[in-house]
Amino acid sequence: MNFTANDHRIPLNDGNSIPIIGLGTFAEKEIRDLCIPSVKIAIDIGYRHFDCALLYNNEHEVGKAIQEKIAEGKVKREDIFFCGKLWSTFFSPELVRPTLEKTLNNLQIDNIDLYIIEIPMAFKPGNTFYPRDENGKWLFHDVNLCDTWEALEACKDAGLVKSLGVSNFNRKQLELILNKPGLKYKPVCNQVECHPYFTQTKLLKFCQSHDIVIVAYSPLGTNRDPTWVNLECPPLLEDPLLISLGKKYHKSPAQICLRFNIQRGIVVIPRSFNAERIKENFQVFDFSLTDEEMKNIKALNKNIRFVSLPMWKDHPEYPFHEEY
Repeated sequence: MNFTANDHRIPLNDGNSIPIIGLGTFAEKEIRDLCIPSVKIAIDIGYRHFDCALLYNNEHEVGKAIQEKIAEGKVKREDIFFCGKLWSTFFSPELVRPTLEKTLNNLQIDNIDLYIIEIPMAFKPGNTFYPRDENGKWLFHDVNLCDTWEALEACKDAGLVKSLGVSNFNRKQLELILNKPGLKYKPVCNQVECHPYFTQTKLLKFCQSHDIVIVAYSPLGTNRDPTWVNLECPPLLEDPLLISLGKKYHKSPAQICLRFNIQRGIVVIPRSFNAERIKENFQVFDFSLTDEEMKNIKALNKNIRFVSLPMWKDHPEYPFHEEY
């Protein structure tokens, strides 16, 4: 497909479509006040896809920025693609719709374009996002993900969400949903870590065989916070091949990374609150990598995750024990 800055949507298996590049909106507490201006800048540049989550504690700010841009006449609601996420403490079926409605209220919208299960691991139900006992032990919860999925299907039937998806699911967990008796709507996407050092080739092939789109989080790698990032992997954007290709095309290594995934049909949601980087990340529609260059970038794969979530590796549904 020949994507352009004005036309870069790809089809989903339910008849809807998703812009192939979006803005990730996760913000640490100290930079949360940058959310509103950053979202507004992104809209002015041409972004129409915004990746949000109740867990990020800034849905209200994202919604406010977009509502102000709608009021200005810069965009219409139907131009904007919102992705929201169901967090692990709300997997019990009776909690699913109220949690989605909270997100809709925060964003000031009547329905959301895409709503996904954020990770396949359930925690103790309630409003404490990271529940632990008095000894600091994580409080996991046993929920059948198929029951959660049925509650999401009911939300779609009620017109609260247009498309349903998942995130961080491995092949077996996807098959659990796909093989669910009475399945009404299969996932349109699986949002996972994906970049030149972690190309997800096997999972991509499996998802493509079921018409499920891969959405790449951390498409440029991550920060180097040792509390949750695997530092065994070197910084992605310092890779010599990515730097040399950047020089050839007068692009940054980040733009080479994003273009690599886009040419694989993978949606990218780079996160930034820096105006120049937000602009740079969107300027990926005016060049193409050759087949040989794509092959060489794919060969950079180290099969190591930056985001391995080791603190939850004892959860029965921890997804990363499997190869894919």
